[in-house]
Amino acid sequence: MAAAVVKVKQDMPPPGGYGPVDYKRNLPRRGLSGYRMFAIGIGVSIFGYWSIFKWNRERRRLQIEDLETRIAMLPLLQAEHDRSVLRQLRENLEEEAKIMKDVPGWKVGESMYNTDRWVPPTVTELFQLRPQEEFIHKRFGFQRYV
Repeated sequence: MAAAVVKVKQDMPPPGGYGPVDYKRNLPRRGLSGYRMFAIGIGVSIFGYWSIFKWNRERRRLQIEDLETRIAMLPLLQAEHDRSVLRQLRENLEEEAKIMKDVPGWKVGESMYNTDRWVPPTVTELFQLRPQEEFIHKRFGFQRYV
């Protein structure tokens, strides 16, 4: 058998040849230059420091106002605290009188200190005749143990 001869068509350039190859570096300008970015950074920093300086001045003014308010309210708050302590002491004396009425020679409200001066009562003295929950709340406040 005779082998069939296959004719292969070779790829050839287009008539007139290929166009010139662009091999030169041609990068487009992207973004700001380094000097402009540096200037923007300096500007943003100056603005930030200025706003912090302004806010610190305002915050200091508000702190002084809060301090003056606390100083003005201190006598009122102290009077309220003293009033509540005296009320608690009176309730304790009434309860002590009820509890110790059958004990001969017991003097209700007798001071346990050897002085005539006023000694502020401790939290334990104030809340010894109260329920345990009240004493714990007064002594530890809103502190929570997890």
